[in-house]
Amino acid sequence: QMQLVESGGGSVQAGGSLRLSCAASVYTFSAYCLDWVRQAPGKEREGVAHIDSGGSTEFADSVRGRFTISRDNAKMTLYLQMNSLRPEDTAMYYCAARWGRCTYLITDYTDWGQGTQVTVSS
Repeated sequence: QMQLVESGGGSVQAGGSLRLSCAASVYTFSAYCLDWVRQAPGKEREGVAHIDSGGSTEFADSVRGRFTISRDNAKMTLYLQMNSLRPEDTAMYYCAARWGRCTYLITDYTDWGQGTQVTVSS
């Protein structure tokens, strides 16, 4: 099972930026689909963006144009660059992984980090 450790969360004012990182611990990292998922208080988990083994990306409508997802397979690290942050982006952000192709079902992802908190104030 892959271990995932997120970092980079924090508090920022609306319009600001943060870069999240997720460090993995498996040498077959490059073969995994990687996902960023967030959960706001009182709400269900929401897929934010994912990136497949070939580097193709998908974004939720709520973040498209503001967030960028990338991966560095040599460093076994996933990133989420978040720009133009809004108060509604406030949530716990998790990275998740699954072997093979990406899906849109959060429940398909088998490996999860512990999360990093992002708080955006107005």
